[in-house]
Amino acid sequence: MNRRDMLAAIGAAALSAGAAREAFGQAVRRGGVLTVQLNGEQRVLNPAIRASTGVYVITSKIMESLVDLDAAGKPTPVLATSWEAAPDGKTITFKLREGVTWHDGKPFTSADVQYTALELWKKYLNYGTQLQQNLEAVDTPDPLTAVFRYSRPMPTDLLLRALCDLGYVAPRHVFEGTNVLENPANTAPIGTGPFKFTQYERGQFVMADRNPNYWRKDAPYLDRIVWRFIVDKAAATAALETGQVLTSEYNALALADLDRLKSDPRFTVSNRGLEANAFNNTLEFNTRRKELSDVRVRQAIAHAIDVPFFIENFIYGQGKPATGPIPSSSTAFYPDTKPPYEFDAKRANALLDEAGYKRAGGGIRFALKLVPIQNGEDVPLLATFIQQSLQTVGIRVEIVNLDTAGALATVYRDWNFDIATGWHQYRGDPAVSTTVWYRSGSPKGAPWTNQYGWQSDAVDKLVDDAATELDPARRKALYAQWVKAVNDEIPVWMMTERTFLAATSKKVRNDHNYPRWGSGDWHDTWVEA
Repeated sequence: MNRRDMLAAIGAAALSAGAAREAFGQAVRRGGVLTVQLNGEQRVLNPAIRASTGVYVITSKIMESLVDLDAAGKPTPVLATSWEAAPDGKTITFKLREGVTWHDGKPFTSADVQYTALELWKKYLNYGTQLQQNLEAVDTPDPLTAVFRYSRPMPTDLLLRALCDLGYVAPRHVFEGTNVLENPANTAPIGTGPFKFTQYERGQFVMADRNPNYWRKDAPYLDRIVWRFIVDKAAATAALETGQVLTSEYNALALADLDRLKSDPRFTVSNRGLEANAFNNTLEFNTRRKELSDVRVRQAIAHAIDVPFFIENFIYGQGKPATGPIPSSSTAFYPDTKPPYEFDAKRANALLDEAGYKRAGGGIRFALKLVPIQNGEDVPLLATFIQQSLQTVGIRVEIVNLDTAGALATVYRDWNFDIATGWHQYRGDPAVSTTVWYRSGSPKGAPWTNQYGWQSDAVDKLVDDAATELDPARRKALYAQWVKAVNDEIPVWMMTERTFLAATSKKVRNDHNYPRWGSGDWHDTWVEA
């Protein structure tokens, strides 16, 4: 066993050891149902074509990735048992787990990895298309070996961290020869995970039952997981307090209730187990709109919004103004800098005047349509705050409220917006799910990618060079240049820097025991009687 294999094996042991530590002094209870509250649905349950915590929180229990994060935040084996990179970084070989079967009984092999990487991740996955743009082939010399071949170097640390979120494998025999985007398995997923999909009632719930043939011996402990869609915030909190649901992930409850439940001894409210997903509130600009094609107008809009006031008065002080798309928690890449657009209404008015948009009748310069992507309670609050803030500098804003699926289609597929606000999530490395917000070339309709009509050759080159640079110090320096460039151009403004909170009944055990638990598989989670 080489050093890389040994580290991988140690990481795998760390995941299973969590159960023993948690259960010390108390026997694990097998069986039972864990009910989860969700505040919306995206109608897609296939993480191989849709990267989103709204998908992961359900389907990561059904479908599995090649690797995940262990309790220390390091990549650890799941469907891959080990990996080895060539010195030039262009070939990375994965050894796959033996004896794994799909929920329909077919064997899991390297052919599934090959097909998923080339036909789903590279072509359709909203963050995977950029990550895998230099992937030329996946060789399958035997059923348990997948050799990824790249035209440019792929840093191993980047690929492994990315595959935790962008490495979910789909069954080749289910998707090959079909219309991938319309395949029924996108809403009735077939995986290799600890739970098997059983039912999806639109607007009500998704249900998955224990997989009796799961490859982890004696896992999972739960008999069933039920995800309930409860959009009304008061009803969601009531469901938690009365035991109808046992956990609520990713800020799905009202901010006031999350703050109040911190002092309730029946629950744990914390960002523990969600550390791998720092996030920002965003403001996205459709630069096809004449006014917004002028960088001075985009900068003026940023200067017109008092972000510290919003944080303190609307979201209970949860967060701080962002300094750019890389959060301060990302010590390997963070360029120590200041927020680029501090509140300055005088500067905002001067920039708008300079751009040629003088106030007309009623003091209005022009009007914009704002589409909020309703990830959480703070999004409509921020939309209203933006509307009120821009009114003071002569920009009238109409808010167009849609459900999550409708907003995603309107912004990223139809481009029928002027400005949009929602969430960006940072996943440990800028190349995983962040630079794609700025680099050109993502397929039309891919959520949370650059669909703004904005393109910069210099930014594209920085993104590509940083993603293929094997030297860590050089990568960090390239990302510092990239942050300055996108902060100056501001096609997207990362307004806040925050961490998610979950509220969980203390009856749930072995919960939040690794940094992407909300998007993990829950194979060792159990519930007290």
